Amino acid sequence: MTDLGKLLEEEFDIIKKRKENIQEGSYTCYLFKKGLDKILKKIGEEASEIIIAAKNNDKNEIIGEICDVIFHTEVMMAEKNISWEDVAKEISDRRAKENMNVEKEEKRKAENRTDECKIN
Repeated sequence: MTDLGKLLEEEFDIIKKRKENIQEGSYTCYLFKKGLDKILKKIGEEASEIIIAAKNNDKNEIIGEICDVIFHTEVMMAEKNISWEDVAKEISDRRAKENMNVEKEEKRKAENRTDECKIN
C-alpha cells in the first residue's frame, strides 16, 4: 500500500521549493505569483468539481478532483506557512476530544444517569 503521508510530504516539499524559487512555466509558481485570492478561487473551483464528479458517479473523476483540491490546499498551506504537522496535530487533538466525550457518555450510560452529556 502506498504511504499517503509520505507522498503528501514529498509533494508539499516540492510546492514549498517552488514558492522559494519561482520558475517560469510552473503552474505552482503561477499560483504564488497571482496570490492568495487566486489560490483560494482554485480551491473553491476544485471543491465544486468534486461535487459534480460525485453527482456523476465517476470514481476516476472524483479521485482526480480530490487530488486537485489537495494540491491547491497545499499551495494555500505553503502561502500561509501551515505544515502537514500542524494539520496532523489538530486532527489528533480533535480525536482526543471526541474520544473523551464518548468515554463520558459511556460512563453516564453505565451509571444509568438520565442527565444529558453535551458532546461538542
